[in-house]
Amino acid sequence: MLIRVRSRDGLERVTVDANATVKQLQYAIAETLNVPVSQQLLSRNRALLLAKGADRDAASFTDMKNLDSSLSSLGLTHGAMVYLVYSGERVVAGPPVTPHGTFGKKMTMDDLIARQTRIERQEKPHCSSLSLDRDAANSFQNYVHQSLAFAVKRGGFMYGSVNEAGEVSVEFIYEPPQQGSEDRLLLMRDMEEEKHADIIAAGLGLRKVGFIFTQTVSQSKKDYTLSSIEIRQAAQLHAEFEFECWATAIVKLEGNDEGGTDVHFEAFQLSDQCVKLYKEGWFVEDCPDLDPKLSRMAKDVVILSKDTRDVDNDFFLVLVKILDHEGPFSCTFPVENRQPFSSLEALKVHLGHNRNKPYVKRIADFHLLLMLSNYLDVNTDVPQLMECIQAQGSVPDGYQLIIESLGSDF
Repeated sequence: MLIRVRSRDGLERVTVDANATVKQLQYAIAETLNVPVSQQLLSRNRALLLAKGADRDAASFTDMKNLDSSLSSLGLTHGAMVYLVYSGERVVAGPPVTPHGTFGKKMTMDDLIARQTRIERQEKPHCSSLSLDRDAANSFQNYVHQSLAFAVKRGGFMYGSVNEAGEVSVEFIYEPPQQGSEDRLLLMRDMEEEKHADIIAAGLGLRKVGFIFTQTVSQSKKDYTLSSIEIRQAAQLHAEFEFECWATAIVKLEGNDEGGTDVHFEAFQLSDQCVKLYKEGWFVEDCPDLDPKLSRMAKDVVILSKDTRDVDNDFFLVLVKILDHEGPFSCTFPVENRQPFSSLEALKVHLGHNRNKPYVKRIADFHLLLMLSNYLDVNTDVPQLMECIQAQGSVPDGYQLIIESLGSDF
């Protein structure tokens, strides 16, 4: 995977194995960027670049000091940024020079154009449709509408299935730890919790199929479908999971004919070319004066026979038909990583409200199962419970006793 490294020399990139450790990242930096391992100090905290002398030993910059920690355990995925300070000086390599450039070899205009990348629209998505479980979709948009007033962004991973026709069905939405602002969404992914979500989904025959996020009221006044920040984040997640039918859904407020507003859902796929360009490091991040409806490329590209580095984001989007359905799971238990946080008291209340249902239906709620996974063996107990839910069979008395006892203190 590609890791971006920002230092006093600017933004550079190194490539490491997906399962690499901090130590292996250091070796990659030493080999690619010519910074000896002994001189490196790495952190995910960008304040490191501004720290002086002894301040660099502060606890806030020790997050990557355990050299045996895997990058994934630190939340570093494809395209993630780390910050580097080092002592001494180094030679920063310039672009390679070849003996046969434009002056060493006669080139036609066709040759020059052929060497550039042409940005072209993708006509058809791999995901032919995206259908959202009504309860899951309503839970997500209601929270954003009623609690956040569409003032800050919110996002979540969509879990579901896909058939041979490319039709994706979303059954629930997992909301990771995050911090939203008017135009940015920072995911602070808890990889252990996310692993539990993956195990629950796998036990139900499901997987991650995409990402859903909201656009704020202030964004709705801007002239773009997705901003450059949103394009890069969507591309990062698409590239990370390498799922051909990966979908991106957005939720936003739009004005209606009566002068009010309605909540709208839209779905897209990023074009194959967009994801490829992201993987190859073409997207430039720090462009504060650039119109957010444009993405800046690191090199010239050709659009409609014109050379440019600024690409309208709509070139990267492929519209996906959006539908809804009534799925097999409920969505009434408090959702993870929201305020107020879910608790064992909520478990007692939930079980009480659903006491007249068969036990298997009482617990067939992803958010409840995710909380239970913190108290059960995620490798043995959780898969067995998933088998019961998937088959709509009876839940063994032993598991019922454990679940009931967890809420019995309240």
